Amino acid sequence: MGIVKISDGLHEEVRKNSSVMERSINSQAEFWMKIGRIAEQNPTMTYEQIIEREKQNQNIATMKLINE
Repeated sequence: MGIVKISDGLHEEVRKNSSVMERSINSQAEFWMKIGRIAEQNPTMTYEQIIEREKQNQNIATMKLINE
């Protein structure tokens, strides 16, 4: 495990988003880094496609809700 230095502004954004997503600050930062790495390696994939692929990799079933 290492230490990553980030700007105060980015740290504040991670902190705010972590509370909304109910993740720790470290977990939120790690999530963003993982998604960013996948996006760089797969520039034609959308965010939704990346998330769906990661869910499939973890054998998580996706439930689609239909608005009536």
